[in-house]
Amino acid sequence: MAYQTIRQEYLQIPVVTRAYTTACVLTTAAVQLELITPFQLYFNPDLILRNYQVWRLITNFLFFGPVGFNFLFNMIFLYRYCRMLEEGSFRGRTADFVFMFLFGGLLMTIFGTFVSLVFLGQAFTIMLVYIWSRRNPNVRMNFFGLLNFQAPFLPWVLMGFSLLLGNSIIVDLLGIAVGHVYYFLEDVFPNQPGGGRWLRTPSILKMLFDTPEEDANYNPLPEDRPGGFAWGEGQRLGG
Repeated sequence: MAYQTIRQEYLQIPVVTRAYTTACVLTTAAVQLELITPFQLYFNPDLILRNYQVWRLITNFLFFGPVGFNFLFNMIFLYRYCRMLEEGSFRGRTADFVFMFLFGGLLMTIFGTFVSLVFLGQAFTIMLVYIWSRRNPNVRMNFFGLLNFQAPFLPWVLMGFSLLLGNSIIVDLLGIAVGHVYYFLEDVFPNQPGGGRWLRTPSILKMLFDTPEEDANYNPLPEDRPGGFAWGEGQRLGG
């Protein structure tokens, strides 16, 4: 009975969020069990180009470090904001969501080459948080019960938290930068005088991922409760 409940809850998670978070957890588990090592996963342009280790283009987004506070913190934020995007502004647009993943991953890979970052998963999480926060500007957030602010400040609060923990903020800045590029090209520039839509999802992605019908019994995660945890709770203004 418990297995059926867990399985049902797992399958209720939107497909892209389910696939990405599962891949991250399985990758970390494989490292913990010493089936693989981080040296086989990290981003290295030389090994990719010269030794054809192309899997590094993907695996560097899947490893968030050993199991601990930092891993759990990143997994919670990745799951929450990835799911809220997929069930919110990308609902019924799985192909567009996958295209956002590919676009963000490509930009991060290019930028990561110049700033010598070897794992880009945390930056990718910040990108998701940034895009969600800009699309939900009226949501009030509460961080650890200490700070109250509106959603667009959340990525910067997370960057400040990383700084307090002694981590490099280059990763956070990269995620914010890539998130802003996507947000500007997708949400801002098309609505400007003389603007246009530069980002167009390829037809093959639409053919693979978009389905014409929606499940009438599907119960999405409420987007007006974005945090769900003491360090990221929120509510809409006027709600």
